[in-house]
Amino acid sequence: MPTRPRRTRPLRPVVPAPTTPATWFREVVAAYADAREAIPFGPLVGADLTEHELFHLAPAVCLKFRGVQGSKGALERATEAALSSYVAMTGRDAESLARLSSSQMAFAFCYIAAHFGLDLVSEEEASESLDYIAKRRKELARMTGTGRAAERRAPGRLRTKSKPAG
Repeated sequence: MPTRPRRTRPLRPVVPAPTTPATWFREVVAAYADAREAIPFGPLVGADLTEHELFHLAPAVCLKFRGVQGSKGALERATEAALSSYVAMTGRDAESLARLSSSQMAFAFCYIAAHFGLDLVSEEEASESLDYIAKRRKELARMTGTGRAAERRAPGRLRTKSKPAG
């Protein structure tokens, strides 16, 4: 994972981050379900939001699950860490790209990377937890209710709908 963005004061989460790979796995399942609930509201903000774009929401869900609200700086740090790490990983090699090819794994990666960017998890803990989750990707797909079809499609960029001139 890349270096953490600089910050001015330590983040004090209300809810502590998970401490074992198994608890990270369970929290990723819950966080993914939480992010999926936003899909029907995409059109209200001019976005065509699908499961393949949920990784964009991982930093916000990270803050929500840690009980941190109203911190623009924390959201910016979490987003920078998550998305820059995602871009770095998908640009490395075919194996790294394949590892993040499912919407669930892309979300899990960005969710844990957001915690890393906020100094809530070490690089070693993040890697260990992501390895644990990757080894259980079929279980993750089953538990998130997305199945094999979604596993085969790679996540894409968040698409916005253009508004008609008028």
